[in-house]
Amino acid sequence: MPLPARRPAAALVMALTSMVTAVFVATGSAAAAIATTTSTTATSTSTSGAPSECTNKQAPPPAEDDSEQPAPGTTAPDPLPVPVDPVGGDQLGKCGFVLPPDESAPPPPAEVSAASWVVADLDTGAVLAAKSPHARQRPASLIKVLLAMVALNDLKPSTPVLITQEDVDAAKGFSAIGVPAGGKYTVTQLVEAMLLKPGNDVPHALARALGGVPKTLDLMNGLAKQMGALDTRVATPGGLDGPGMSTSAYDLAVIYRHAMQMPAFAEAAGVKSVSLGGVSVHNSDSLLTSYAGAITGISSNTTDAHWTNLSAAAKDGHRLVTVLLRGEQDDYPMYRQSSKLLDYGFTLSAANTHAVGALVDQAPPVKPSVSSTPAKSTTDTSDASSVQTAADQSPMYEAFGNVGMPLTALAVLVVLAALVMYLRKRRARAARARRLAAQNH
Repeated sequence: MPLPARRPAAALVMALTSMVTAVFVATGSAAAAIATTTSTTATSTSTSGAPSECTNKQAPPPAEDDSEQPAPGTTAPDPLPVPVDPVGGDQLGKCGFVLPPDESAPPPPAEVSAASWVVADLDTGAVLAAKSPHARQRPASLIKVLLAMVALNDLKPSTPVLITQEDVDAAKGFSAIGVPAGGKYTVTQLVEAMLLKPGNDVPHALARALGGVPKTLDLMNGLAKQMGALDTRVATPGGLDGPGMSTSAYDLAVIYRHAMQMPAFAEAAGVKSVSLGGVSVHNSDSLLTSYAGAITGISSNTTDAHWTNLSAAAKDGHRLVTVLLRGEQDDYPMYRQSSKLLDYGFTLSAANTHAVGALVDQAPPVKPSVSSTPAKSTTDTSDASSVQTAADQSPMYEAFGNVGMPLTALAVLVVLAALVMYLRKRRARAARARRLAAQNH
């Protein structure tokens, strides 16, 4: 038996229903495709991953002891925000080696094992080469350059400072310069001694003279930010590991360059030894006696920072600074690594290679920053919110939106229902007209 022909109303309803269904299927497919594409992109970013050197983009490596445990009743601070635009130039935002593009440029010295390093011109500010320059590490005693700047800025060089038992006790269990309680020395003498030898007693005495440790940390952090050292947060004035302690090779090069522009600091940094009453303080860094033109040599270490080094030297009209962070001394001592890096920098200077960045003179304009979330991996960009945002910003979403889409569907159904009712009434009137016509005949 042949199938009955569809009535016009039913056929129209079926056609409209098919059209609406097709629209929603296409819309769902497009949104799913966009979400899938976004998810795939995010996953590939996370799966392929950034180089391992990028793992410290937001914060230093995990602590290896309990020195960074916050005090009872307090919490560790979140990592500092990462600037959207790398300070000093886009090249310096890279992970791993950042080298001049010149074909004549030699490779960096293999002896340097530090996880992060920078070699830069002290006078021009040009960064000649680097490795993970903005990776966040711990400074150890190198942070005392910043403390020296604050002390020389905020205290008169001739101001006498009385050493207390509290200062001596601050160094117990750690390295000490050896000043005795009751000794009285000028700010200049203490700064000179502090730059010559690692120790926590003299930094504590200077911090106390500046108004106490909390105030000194505020002054140091404020000055670092003012100079553009945005990877730096000081947790202890002398460089001992503490909650939230952070810096970078780039930042320390910036800080040292600014410090060397202060006559009082440059003079203190050039002193080879100082006598504090019965205490004679010498610099034991071998760079100063083994490298021609050496200006500064500071090596230090803590459990969490590993070995750090800041060295500077002059040659052929150029003054260079090198900063090495998270180094190891298994094969080469830090002074030898820094001397090799200085040689490399002077070779690049002589060849007039292109700079890879610059040490800034002041903090760059404030821009929105990359959020810092300690509990998440710095390379994990595949969270659900990013996928949802991308899907929501699709062209179809812009036309309908989360609420507009259901409302549009409801409106279509209402129109269909009204059309069906209208067609049914029209068909009923036509049937009645046909019956009346038949009765009249």
